[in-house]
Amino acid sequence: MNTYDKGDVVRVTGAFTNAAGAAQDPSTVRFKFKDPANTVTTYTYPTDAQLVRDSTGNYHVDVDASISGEWDYRWEGSGAVGKSAGEGKFEVAPSVF
Repeated sequence: MNTYDKGDVVRVTGAFTNAAGAAQDPSTVRFKFKDPANTVTTYTYPTDAQLVRDSTGNYHVDVDASISGEWDYRWEGSGAVGKSAGEGKFEVAPSVF
């Protein structure tokens, strides 16, 4: 698990492929994350500007890591790529100040 400093902006990337392994955009892309205070935030592409399409099948969200502790996230895609999902987490270290 990657560790960041409190106040960092953490770029979380997601990639989607079809059954043959080629990059493909889902019809719907969602990104969800839960901060250490258990607040869940959801972004949907293209509705929410925070969820950015970089190229075919590749997306990112910049998360403002303002709270120390463990952060969980989940990518979801549906439609053109069938249904797919991926989860991960990162840690934000406590500040010494």
